Amino acid sequence: MAAPERSFVVTGGAGGIGRAIAARLDGHVEVLDLAHGHDAADEAVATAAATRAEAVAPLAGWVNNAAVFRDAWLHEEPVLDLITANLALAVTGCRVAVRHWLEHGRAGAIVNVSSHQAARPVPGALPYAVAKAAVEGLTRAVAVDYGPRGIRCNAVALGSIATARSDARPELAEELERLHPLGRVGTAEEVADVVAALLAPGFVSGAVLPVDGGRSALGHDPEARRLP
Repeated sequence: MAAPERSFVVTGGAGGIGRAIAARLDGHVEVLDLAHGHDAADEAVATAAATRAEAVAPLAGWVNNAAVFRDAWLHEEPVLDLITANLALAVTGCRVAVRHWLEHGRAGAIVNVSSHQAARPVPGALPYAVAKAAVEGLTRAVAVDYGPRGIRCNAVALGSIATARSDARPELAEELERLHPLGRVGTAEEVADVVAALLAPGFVSGAVLPVDGGRSALGHDPEARRLP
């Protein structure tokens, strides 16, 4: 078997969407996940992953997929810690990836996994929504700052995606289907296809791409009509 030509790092890659992304990428993939004892927000841990990836093949892409899912009310809890926990995962990944490519004099691509909640928060999920909005700002800023060095940074803003976490709430299936104009939730493999495309060489940078079956385009109204 020929040696891989490229390597990647995927955070939160042990299950769900992250695992689908890791499986889809054409090359060697280093996975960072708490399930494997890795804290992707730890700069030393992330740097070690970049070094391991580079030892196999030139590091070409980095996917910041890891996230913390915990709802909280602003008036009841110190939500800053939760916001920081989520944002730190993406900031650390971007910092380590950018620094690696600058040191090697090489271009690279980052994909940050965001959410429809960055623009339309779900009640009760303030820490997650705020962190994802910041991740989208981070995406644009990294693209602007490091584009002259050939480093691209994009984000995918996900709608509802079928994972073990969502499958555990079958009573929500019909409601979630109504929220997406395509009439269904997405699959992890569909997310992986878009991420792989954004990591391939190209001219797209600083973009936040909805991967949400039209959820972000849908306007809810009590007088809405439907096709017969």
